[in-house]
Amino acid sequence: MPAMPPWADGAPGGSSLALFTDLYELTMVQAYVADGTGDVPATFSLFVRTLPGARNFLLAAGLESVLRYLESLRFDSDAIAYLRTLGCFTQSFLDWLARFRFQGSVVAVPEGTPMFAGEPLLEITGGLAEAQLFETLLINEMHTQTMLASKAARVVLAAQGRRVVDFSARRVHGVDASVKGARAFAIAGISATSNLLAGKTHDLPVVGTMAHAYVQSFENEADAFRAFVRQYPETTLLVDTYDTLQGVRRVVDLARELGAQFKVQAIRLDSGDLATLSKQAREMLDAAGLHHVRIFASGGLDEHALAELLSRGAPIDAFGVGTRMGVSEDAPTLDVVYKLTEFAGRGRMKLSPGKNLLPGRKQIWRRETGGIYSGDVIGRADESLSGTPLLRLVMKDGRRLVPAPPLQQIASYAAAELAKLPPPVRGRATAAYPVTVSDSLTAHAESVQAALRS
Repeated sequence: MPAMPPWADGAPGGSSLALFTDLYELTMVQAYVADGTGDVPATFSLFVRTLPGARNFLLAAGLESVLRYLESLRFDSDAIAYLRTLGCFTQSFLDWLARFRFQGSVVAVPEGTPMFAGEPLLEITGGLAEAQLFETLLINEMHTQTMLASKAARVVLAAQGRRVVDFSARRVHGVDASVKGARAFAIAGISATSNLLAGKTHDLPVVGTMAHAYVQSFENEADAFRAFVRQYPETTLLVDTYDTLQGVRRVVDLARELGAQFKVQAIRLDSGDLATLSKQAREMLDAAGLHHVRIFASGGLDEHALAELLSRGAPIDAFGVGTRMGVSEDAPTLDVVYKLTEFAGRGRMKLSPGKNLLPGRKQIWRRETGGIYSGDVIGRADESLSGTPLLRLVMKDGRRLVPAPPLQQIASYAAAELAKLPPPVRGRATAAYPVTVSDSLTAHAESVQAALRS
């Protein structure tokens, strides 16, 4: 994987990313250090409490940036100087921050793993202070990338094997989300992006030809097509600037004009009734012998639009999906939390209504029947249950244990895992996937609850 650009590991204006946290994280950490509890072993669990109504599953993403940050994050002199101006931190604590290096361990599910409510995406074990410190950053990274990968997976499934490319850069919420989002989309099976920075950063295929402005800059559409094809013979021509079917006729005319020199690969439809227009365009192209010219569609698409187009028999070969995928329009947030579940060797919980929490270090076992996943069991980390354990040790003593896998390998893994979900869970209609809690973990939770209520 290419090296991350400087901006990807830093905050705006070149500030230390260590400052990307909520103030109360540092005030708590200072109190832990002052009280002598900062080095006491603790485990925090990151999970999604409940799935949005529009989601049957989530696709885990964001682990690679989390591990990179845990290894490299430092409080530099500028960060320390800023914190000193706040007047709420002692010099001894600022010295502690200046020396800080993460020394804990991480267990996590691999990126590209389908996940469900209540299941830990990762758990961090270390001293209480160091494990607490990263809460804001971890939630932000895992939330954004998991949310976007989950949306993109739905789009890819709806496309039924047709190519889908990412057109979302213009309306995603910021540069960082756009670049990391493109990687999350790739994990989910999106085949390319229009975003050059994302392409360079993550070694992704990039795509793009022309916009309406190019056509508008000419006195007529035919001259625009002719000029563009001189520069890019094997291009895709955008045909809907004025009249879509007239645009297709001009492509046909250009093919007759150029003869054997005509090498245009596709036309793009970006507006109107895409199902009807694609059928009419296909008929016109085929009648002219242009069977090789593919039809690419874009413009306000998401998984629901793709499913409708294909249900109407639209002969569309590939899709460009932008805003609705890039901001996960129908489910723009996930209820991701990072909670203390064990401290000083004892399980910890909350008893607040609606704030469900399982105590202790955990494992997830995924069971399979006939090549299809049949359900998950969340249990204690030291249990041995049937099924495949999902949480793996990926970092120990502050160092990752294996290199980052190639992005294509992660995408292939995700595709294989998604294919094993029950068909209703892969679909767009609401469908439940069974997740249960082991008897041992249930008994442990009841014991912790009883102790807290005593």
